Amino acid sequence: MTPGPVDVPSEALLEMARPIFHHRTAKFRELLEETTGLLKQVFRTKSDIVTFTSSGTGAMEASIVNILRKDEKALFVSGGKFGERWGNIAKAFGIETVEIKMPYGNAVDPEDIRKALDADPKIKAVYTTLCETSTGVVHDIRAIGKIVKDTDVLLVVDGISSVGAVEIETDEWGVDMLVVGSQKALMIPPGLAFLTVNDKAWAKVEQVSAPAFYLSLKAARKSMAKSDTPYTPAITLIAGLKQSLDMIVTEGVENVWKRHAKLADATRAGVKALGLELFAESPSNSVTAVKVPEGVDGAKIPSKMAEDHGIRIAGGQADMKGKIFRIGHMGYVDKIDVIGVLAALEMTLADLGHKFDVGASLRAAQDIFLAG
Repeated sequence: MTPGPVDVPSEALLEMARPIFHHRTAKFRELLEETTGLLKQVFRTKSDIVTFTSSGTGAMEASIVNILRKDEKALFVSGGKFGERWGNIAKAFGIETVEIKMPYGNAVDPEDIRKALDADPKIKAVYTTLCETSTGVVHDIRAIGKIVKDTDVLLVVDGISSVGAVEIETDEWGVDMLVVGSQKALMIPPGLAFLTVNDKAWAKVEQVSAPAFYLSLKAARKSMAKSDTPYTPAITLIAGLKQSLDMIVTEGVENVWKRHAKLADATRAGVKALGLELFAESPSNSVTAVKVPEGVDGAKIPSKMAEDHGIRIAGGQADMKGKIFRIGHMGYVDKIDVIGVLAALEMTLADLGHKFDVGASLRAAQDIFLAG
């Protein structure tokens, strides 16, 4: 029950246990083509999708080095570890940045992005997150897209901990490049990253001499024309991914979003019933961040839950260490998983000295589930 890696369905595990096969074959090209078609359905896009053998950060890096020159600027929204990562990657390649710094737990006001773009014509790309994993905040990408869409600026969104759990309309909302990772709501192990590239983004790629080799989008595009990859792909992971994507598409993408919304509602109701406060002002349906109650050692909550009850959640990161804990409820998760994590949380908090009405979180969550 962490915000990734998540549990992997048995269908995907069994597929990944099959004997390996060679990647420079018609069999692999067919697999990649079918999997890419399923990804387009889940990502809600008709644009190209590049599959990298990397963590999500690899696709983040690709979305910076392939579209920005050193005389251009990147605008990034911070307010969490992964929003800040956008700025760190840009700076590593000598690209000047403009930062919109949000207090941890707060979502960006889209109007602040408009003001920043109006103030600086050198900004050629806006980088933000759909869900800031470290704080549980979801940003209003639809509103940001309306601001950026009719400019020459590209909108790049980190959807790593949200796509497949949280509503995203990549094309309709004007997202030019969307980054996704395999180990979150797509329900397979870490090791694959995905990057959507629309026509507007491809036009910019063609203008830039990118300091990239393995992450070169120009190289990827040449191979994509043959339903292939430029370098050795993670064949086993792609085979497992197809099984997980089949499950998502069979359930229906909108139904998957609704299921995650219900799981999130129940989790939030449960923790509030224990007298706890949510950390995010606009909470995500993929992960719930909760403030540690006064008098409790926040660093002990995740480790004690894992040791005593076999359920793993996540603590806070960076400045939030010991101040919040995070419950992931994305991917291969159902109602009983939420009930189980709340029960373990109650017992853990009781052992650590927090006073509450025992069973309150379970009743609150079940009320949400039983309401239909």
